[in-house]
Amino acid sequence: MNRTFPDNVRFRKGSEPCLQRTLYNVLLAYGHHNRGVGYCQGMNFIAGYLILVTKSEEESFWLLDALVGRILPDYYSPSMLGLKTDQEVLGELVRTKLPAVAALMDSHGLLWTLVVSRWFICLFVDVLPMETVLRIWDCLFNEGSKIIFRVALTLIKQHQALILEATSVPDICEKFKEITRGSFVTECHTFMQKIFSEPGSLSRAGIARLRERCRARLLAQG
Repeated sequence: MNRTFPDNVRFRKGSEPCLQRTLYNVLLAYGHHNRGVGYCQGMNFIAGYLILVTKSEEESFWLLDALVGRILPDYYSPSMLGLKTDQEVLGELVRTKLPAVAALMDSHGLLWTLVVSRWFICLFVDVLPMETVLRIWDCLFNEGSKIIFRVALTLIKQHQALILEATSVPDICEKFKEITRGSFVTECHTFMQKIFSEPGSLSRAGIARLRERCRARLLAQG
């Protein structure tokens, strides 16, 4: 609890009202509601963000249920198979749309989970500016999980030249942190326009096929 938005005064002990208590209530209730998930890494940021936006325990609970149970199934299950699958899907999309970046990752034997896991686990909360995340989440609830790939691909494509300057694994990881900062992500209106143009076509059927293939590969790896 103490690691959830530590810089936000409303999540500090002693604040009135103390949103730490609200967060605890939402996560506890959800753990009882969905015992197959219980509590998983990243859910504190998701629930905490919903609380900041809605200012309601009940609304935050049901929105969390929509995300975890319907929009992003298996992202927050004990195996996190849905999350791992979508990180692999992103890798396949980059291989098709941004082959130079994929080649850089391959040349260093770098797994996508090392550079984008926080993007997927926290759904860009505490990664991108709050106003930008609000816009992304509007699309997430309205259009589904495809928006996550659009955001990730746009960040990578927009900063491809910067990423390709990297010469080592630590350098690549640092570049992926850098691309989530700066005016490109703070100017949320322009950013949202970009995510619907920069990545090009992303069909639901195509993503479904990639998910099926990547999931099978992960299961085969054990």
